[in-house]
Amino acid sequence: MVTVLRRRGAWVVAVGVLAGSLAACGKPAQTTHQSGEAPKDVVLKVVTADTVTSLDPAGPAEVGSRILQANLYQTLLTMTPDKPTPVPDAADCQYDAPTTYTCSLKNGLTFPNGHQLTSSDVKFSFDRMIRLKTPGGPAALFGSVASVSTPDELTAVFTLKKPDARLPYLLTITGSSIVDEESYPASKLANDKAIGSGPYQLTSYKPGVRAVLAKFSKYKGARGAQNDGVEVSFVSDAAALTNAMTQGKADLGVHGFGPGALDRLRTANQVQVVQAPSAEIRFFAFSMKSLVARKPAVRRAVAQLIDRQAIAKKAYGDRVTPLYSMVPPGFGGQVDAFRSQYQEPSKTAAAAILREGGITTPVTLTVGWTPTQYGAGAKAEVLELKRQLEASGLFKVVLRSVEGPRYQQLARAGAFDLYHAGWLPDYPDSDDYLAPFLRDGGLYQNGYRSAAATKLLDQEIAEQNQLDREESLKSLQLLIAQEAPVIPTWQGQLPVVAAKGLRNVAEAANPLSFVYFSGLRK
Repeated sequence: MVTVLRRRGAWVVAVGVLAGSLAACGKPAQTTHQSGEAPKDVVLKVVTADTVTSLDPAGPAEVGSRILQANLYQTLLTMTPDKPTPVPDAADCQYDAPTTYTCSLKNGLTFPNGHQLTSSDVKFSFDRMIRLKTPGGPAALFGSVASVSTPDELTAVFTLKKPDARLPYLLTITGSSIVDEESYPASKLANDKAIGSGPYQLTSYKPGVRAVLAKFSKYKGARGAQNDGVEVSFVSDAAALTNAMTQGKADLGVHGFGPGALDRLRTANQVQVVQAPSAEIRFFAFSMKSLVARKPAVRRAVAQLIDRQAIAKKAYGDRVTPLYSMVPPGFGGQVDAFRSQYQEPSKTAAAAILREGGITTPVTLTVGWTPTQYGAGAKAEVLELKRQLEASGLFKVVLRSVEGPRYQQLARAGAFDLYHAGWLPDYPDSDDYLAPFLRDGGLYQNGYRSAAATKLLDQEIAEQNQLDREESLKSLQLLIAQEAPVIPTWQGQLPVVAAKGLRNVAEAANPLSFVYFSGLRK
């Protein structure tokens, strides 16, 4: 049992996350065959337009790399469809004190090369990852870890600089994967090899072309493979993905189809098109360097006017879900704060907000967006926002399109009053939808400052009682809705295309946009 803090003899469980939509697990596959015949290996063929930059979990953490890492390596804890909180994978972990987190490894863990997996490998993996500090890698997430010690071969103890309720969730991400200390260099990445103790072992790899994974029979964890292996082919575009699926050359296709290709596949009815929940969100952020955006009444009036249902329908054909909080539904402490604060879109209510704030209308807003970073629907989304705001008669919107990465530079510099952006969290916890926007120096910090928000952030990250932490998270979301430094618009879906006979497809899709192959069956 994974626990967070022992209090008065009771185990207090960590904050919940997107329940019922994470990694697939279950009973071993049942293979039927005639008496006397050897069962045939079930090797799945997967096709993707993703790019893999590193097989090393201490390396860059983009989605393409995480797909392979999640299936080849093992973490101390993991997520499964039937549990809202982390469960044991390589270890059973618990808080012995607010700054002491102890993980007890399972007996008999091994790597495919025959080396034993011990607490020394755990310490090596975390020390190495934190020391390397790879740009785009996971090290920055572990700032609260002071040290990892090994009292014995089956015990790893994390000593924290301060209480951190995120740690159990951080231990489930691919960046927390355990590597073989005898096989990995301590001072550099090993980008083209993978020696982990996960459900699969890597038997062949040609970067940009193909990766062949075989079931690792000695894996001991929550995600045992229900198939015998996976061949992953990397292709260049939606046309190649579609051809592979319609011609029966692949069992599963992920990432890169596009709305048009998905619609054609649905119509053809040759394959399954599964829309799994995604943790990806879109939002509009105000720049506090703008004199206009600094005025709370302006921000709240915009929030009052936005019609998310219309954006989802007109810009994305209802392929996304309207979002009323920076934290999507299913994560611990989530509350539809913007719906509570503003109810339905209303010109009358928005006009009253501006009038009470002493704002002369129409208010001119420069809205920034980029055609290269946030998907094909970005242009339609900002055009729909412009239509909605100007239809009220309260705003005059000037759209400004800039190619990335110049777009991000201009957004940080305050070149726009309001700008369009997106976010996919690094770890499955509500904090990662709040801290990047509210913490000083956060990735999407737009100049908004709030002593109340900072206090609530400090409270939620230190609090390991489930109910108390959720109250702080709810209060944070309500504060964001009231002051509107950012305005959420929609939550994404992860489309996965599968052969008709493939089973457990939706359960295999992780909301962080990668796929666990182990639960897939024919």
